[in-house]
Amino acid sequence: MALSFDPQALPILGIDDHLPAIDPQRLHAEALRRRFKAPPTWVPEIAVERRFTTREPVHASVLVPLVQHDAVTTVLLTQRTDHLTDHPGQISFPGGRAEPEDVDAIATALREAEEEIGLHARHIEVLGSLPTYTTGTGFIVTPVVALIQPPFTVEPDPVEVAEIFEVPLAFLMSPANHQRHGVDVAGTRREFLSMPWRTADQRHYFIWGATAAMLRNFYRFLAA
Repeated sequence: MALSFDPQALPILGIDDHLPAIDPQRLHAEALRRRFKAPPTWVPEIAVERRFTTREPVHASVLVPLVQHDAVTTVLLTQRTDHLTDHPGQISFPGGRAEPEDVDAIATALREAEEEIGLHARHIEVLGSLPTYTTGTGFIVTPVVALIQPPFTVEPDPVEVAEIFEVPLAFLMSPANHQRHGVDVAGTRREFLSMPWRTADQRHYFIWGATAAMLRNFYRFLAA
């Protein structure tokens, strides 16, 4: 669905640097396993976007792949191709709508990860799922969080994925990197988060919308 505004051109209304970053020691594999085995009592900060479609809601899943490098944990993300009907060109997790053959939300996430980026289930250790996030486009999305152990290979489906890249989890789990924006669309106020990431060679990735919201919920889960 084409946007009527450029999210990167909107002013920054606030930065959440008053919130503490997650301790890096809690972002390692064993700490993450413990958190999912004994989850805290918590409430997602953002659960439902304002709807701007009349189509029937559709269940979907995304994989939140946490890559366990020796020195750092990263999040594997994709940039969608520009011609897709839903969320073209945006940064997202690998994932998609549920199919009748999927036995549950985890099965959907694993199937979609293999179809979209060629990530085989043998490299994936599922930790658990976060509460659903409902997008303005009518998708009820289950984020499935998993550890990915290198070495592994990925191969983007050129129809859906323009690029695959990784962002340090510590960067995304620091609210000092979470920016707030707002825009009026057709008389309705829409507010969203962004987490812009710039690489050492100055490549820029604007993480925003549903992906940023689900990452913010993951922050709340780890911070609880």
